[in-house]
This record gives sequence, C-alpha cells and structure tokens, in this order.
Amino acid sequence: MRLDTRNWSHAAHGGNSMAAAGAVDNHEGKVRVLIAHSDAIVSAGLAALLGVECDMQLAAPMPEALPATADVIILDYKGALEYMRQRANAPQHGEPQARVLIVTQMEREWEVRTAMMAGIHGYLLQNCAADQLLTAVRTLSRGMRYLSADLSRCVADSFTRINLTSRETDVLQLLAQGQCNKSIARELGIGVGTVKTHVKGLFDKLGATARTHAVVLATRRGLVGEGAMSRH
Repeated sequence: MRLDTRNWSHAAHGGNSMAAAGAVDNHEGKVRVLIAHSDAIVSAGLAALLGVECDMQLAAPMPEALPATADVIILDYKGALEYMRQRANAPQHGEPQARVLIVTQMEREWEVRTAMMAGIHGYLLQNCAADQLLTAVRTLSRGMRYLSADLSRCVADSFTRINLTSRETDVLQLLAQGQCNKSIARELGIGVGTVKTHVKGLFDKLGATARTHAVVLATRRGLVGEGAMSRH
C-alpha cells in the first residue's frame, strides 16, 4: 500500500472494524500500535507496513480498554472524531492515553481544522509515502503532534483568512444556493446594502473575485456542501 511525499512529518509542537494483527508480548521500547481503521484494505496496508518495523508491534484491541492497549491508535476520520468524543466524556483514571493518528482521504481545510480542534494528534492522507507513516507514528509515540508541511500551510492559511462571522456564514450559505442580494436580504431580514457589505467581507476573507468564485473556494474548504456548485 502506498500511503505523497507531502511530509506530514512537520512534527508540530513539541467504522469501526478493528483490524490488527494478533497481539504479541510487548517488548520494552517498542511502540504499540493499534489499527482501528474502518477500511479493511487500508488496515491491511497499514499492518503490512508497520508490522515489519523492529521498533513497533501491532496490538490487538481489547473490549472496553481501547486506550490502554496501545501507544498510538490509527483510525479513519469519522472513527477518530467519535473516539475523541467518547474519550472526552469518559472518566479519567490518570493512566497515559493513546495518541490518535487519522489516516484519510479527507484533506479540506475545514476537515483538518475540525480534527485538530477535537484533539487529534496526527493527520495523514492515504496517498502519503510509507516513510511518512512511520515518521508520524514515531513522532506521536514521543508525545508530539504530526502534520505535513502542505497541510500545515493549508491550516495556517485557513486560520488567518477564514474567520467568518455568523452573519457572513448565513450569507455564504444563501450565496451558495444561487440567491441574489435582494433574496438574501429578504431571507435574513436585513438591508441589501448590508448584504453587499457581507458579500465584500466574504470576498476578502476567501480571496475571491466573484460570487461563483467565492462559492468554489468555500466548497473546497468545506464551508458549504459539495452540492452547492451544481446550482451555479
């Protein structure tokens, strides 16, 4: 499995089917990795790549004790967010918690930001290079975070340029539906001039030059649904 040489390794600062090779006795110094990705083919590829590394061992999942079974857990996007939600709501007993690595095809800014805000420790694209996967796992095992250079720039750009107000978000959703300024004004109960001000603000923050361009960029960043463009 070839997981793009777009180094998520920028060690920043510092589903549900459980696929794992059978448990083996833990040897001191080895990184225990639990593969819990929902895609069986991806899981098999991850196991093949990680299983041959002398400093790693694949751990088998244990019911009701997932955090204690590994140093690093590899999950798909949705599975990872659900796991982090459950972990946040679970009682804490002071034991070390596993670091969570997402391996996914989802690469839009909004998706990466959402994962980071949920507390995910590492994020990899499925087309990354095998050595990038190994670097990510080792980086997480040392208590650091891992994000590729490209994704780091993507997220940094998102945080600096995409900070929409709630009203701008409302206008953007209606803009994506193909509504004109008058329709948007009527829908939101505001003046046409105010709508124009919000549209200009959207252009500035998205780096757009026209309404359709704004929707394209917003869709690419996950700020509006994929179906928006079909109406333009």
